[in-house]
Amino acid sequence: MNKNNIHHLLKKHWGFDAFRPKQEAVITEVLAKRDTLALLPTGGGKSICYQIPALSMDGVCLVVSPLIALMKDQVAELQKRNIKAIALSGRMSPNELDIALDNCIYGTTKLLYISPERLQSELVRERIQKMKISFIAVDEAHCISQWGYDFRPAYLQISEIRKLKPKTQILALTATATKKVVKDIQSQLLFKTENVIKSSFERANLAYMVLEEKHKTQRIESMLSKIKGSAIIYVRSRKKAYETSLELHRMGISSSYYHAGISVEDRNENQDKWMNNEVRVMVATNAFGMGIDKSDVRLVIHLDTPDTLEAYFQEAGRAGRDGQKSYAVNLFQKSELTHTMDRLKASYPSIKEIRTLYQHISNHLQIAVGDGYEETFDFELEDFCSHYQLDKVKCMKALQILEKENLIKYESFNKQSSNIHILKSSNSVINYKSQNPKKNQLLQFILRVYPGVFDQPAEINERRIAIQLEKDSTYIHKLLKQLDEENVLRYTQRSNQGKITFKAARYNSEHLPISKTHLKERKALLENKLQSMNDYLLNKTYCRSSILLNYFGEEQHEDCGICDLCIEKNSDTELFRKSIREELLKNVAHHPMDISNFIAGYSKIKEGIIFEEINQLLSEELISKQGKTLRINERK
Repeated sequence: MNKNNIHHLLKKHWGFDAFRPKQEAVITEVLAKRDTLALLPTGGGKSICYQIPALSMDGVCLVVSPLIALMKDQVAELQKRNIKAIALSGRMSPNELDIALDNCIYGTTKLLYISPERLQSELVRERIQKMKISFIAVDEAHCISQWGYDFRPAYLQISEIRKLKPKTQILALTATATKKVVKDIQSQLLFKTENVIKSSFERANLAYMVLEEKHKTQRIESMLSKIKGSAIIYVRSRKKAYETSLELHRMGISSSYYHAGISVEDRNENQDKWMNNEVRVMVATNAFGMGIDKSDVRLVIHLDTPDTLEAYFQEAGRAGRDGQKSYAVNLFQKSELTHTMDRLKASYPSIKEIRTLYQHISNHLQIAVGDGYEETFDFELEDFCSHYQLDKVKCMKALQILEKENLIKYESFNKQSSNIHILKSSNSVINYKSQNPKKNQLLQFILRVYPGVFDQPAEINERRIAIQLEKDSTYIHKLLKQLDEENVLRYTQRSNQGKITFKAARYNSEHLPISKTHLKERKALLENKLQSMNDYLLNKTYCRSSILLNYFGEEQHEDCGICDLCIEKNSDTELFRKSIREELLKNVAHHPMDISNFIAGYSKIKEGIIFEEINQLLSEELISKQGKTLRINERK
């Protein structure tokens, strides 16, 4: 396919006149059937790099992604553009899965989205072998590397699929990879030759700021008053997300919150309000942001520091995607850095503790040795930890290790929405009559709003249906249950409980296959990454942007000029000292002055100099201080 054709597809389906940097180069490599690793920054348009060639080539593009919600969103967007795409979701019945796979073999589907876990299914592998695969796209490719910050064992199965289709090339994509991870990705995916296309990770419009701050809430209020536009505030815990959002409301700043513990409906509703600028600030844990395409975010604040520079770079990079001046600000205290390192070391479990936890889980779920393979169980972490008197943080870490060893899969919440599927024929449903008029009204509403519900399950939101029918959601749930009992439809209600899936039959815990060497290496890797994050925060010498780019293997010869350290280095300090001294004396000459009111007009970067000049004036006895109030000293 020539250059004009891919530009035609871009314009026809997406309405763009030109590709973003490196997109066209990546697409050209895919069309030339060469294995390619694309390193594009957050917001760099990775999906276009496989969607355009998928339309250009014969067959089905197999897209491997760990992000279930993002897969569903992309499929929905592609279908709006009249592009045939399917995502294999976890709730599909065997019959629905069979139909979806047949559509890829015999139909005109262009993109098949699949999780790495699905690749372990013999049925899926067997059907993939029958498909005409145009190429394989591996999103979030850093997950395949044990040296990456988010290693996922299921990604190792991708190389097995490659063996089934040895002539099919791979396009791997990621926004965060060090030099070591870049080499490992290509090795694990069995690249025939190394081939990396990298867009610069430099964000010339993004000012990275690191501020040591005791009064974080006041600083946030000050920043939001000076920097207009949408903002994200990242915190570590669910509780803090809620409490910070509440505090912003008290300040008169519209905000919402987002974390994995709230329902799918509430997460979607909160996200939609923020996306549509109904609220200004989203306070969130790291569960928020992946796949969010909001270009006008002006400020990203880290109230709590991430454990890795990879996570920080990705989250900070959600600011200023439209190229306009934006800010990524990290607020920290030195005591927090010691605490995070101590917490990591204390919370990392030993092999003995992991085996004990595995035994507790097996007992709790009543799974005998040799049983449980590929079975999924409800699992409430809070109750589990309370019952066995376990530390929740250490328990979470042990669950993550068991998951990385591919022994279990743990989901802290059920990602699935409620869904319905009509079981009777269309004529039977149309002619359905009940003595309860609300039940008839509900059924007619379903037929009108979910026209494809006869063919496959449709996701629903009981609360929104209730609003439309002027009833409460509990009543709608009751009616749907009744229709389910009458076999008119199948109603599967969303559950807030977590889930554990055994990826291997239950072991005797004493023989649990966990490598002591591997465990030690992973702990050392996490400690090194956390230390790199801490070093970034404590740095007082080098340009912030340069440090981040060097970390990802990109040499930067010029400073950014807009980070906190560049501003401090480039400012005429002596001239500023002179002007601030004159300003202080001028202000207090008229009336006593509150220090905090005075410094509020300046950036945090200038505060140190201001306090130094105040102390100098005090030592010269030109002014006096009582509490936070400054007064002029009358000359005798």
